[in-house]
Amino acid sequence: MAEKKSGIDQALIRDLANILNETDLTEIEVEQDDLRIRVSRAGTPQYVQAPIAAPGYAAPAAAAAAAAAAPAAAPSRNPANVVNAPMVGTVYMAPAPGARPFIEVGATVKEGQTLIIIEAMKTMNQIPSPKSGKVTEILVDDGHPVEYGQALVVIE
Repeated sequence: MAEKKSGIDQALIRDLANILNETDLTEIEVEQDDLRIRVSRAGTPQYVQAPIAAPGYAAPAAAAAAAAAAPAAAPSRNPANVVNAPMVGTVYMAPAPGARPFIEVGATVKEGQTLIIIEAMKTMNQIPSPKSGKVTEILVDDGHPVEYGQALVVIE
């Protein structure tokens, strides 16, 4: 009998898993044509094969997977006030261990001010405030991993 081929490149998945191990990343995702492969340390690898859509549009399968994986947001939280992670990495609340944090709940921040640092691939990326306002919630903990799009801070 002829063996049916799965259509998913197992070698690519192994290569992505090796990249995770070598770089200490928690997740990596690649897109090619109509195939999207995401490998994550947090759980089992997810494979979504769907047409890749224009920015701002999530394919139904991807939207359902994202909704199932994402924790429910507080109903009173205005999405316009939430600062989301622009990348996968590890969050640091201060410029150095033992240093004073960049922000605290109740602090007033200015647009462009550094809120946190996300370390990705041994690079420290400062995450600036998209607007001026008051920090009402900090939704992440120092030294913990964050995923792309995860809510980090609420500024009102």
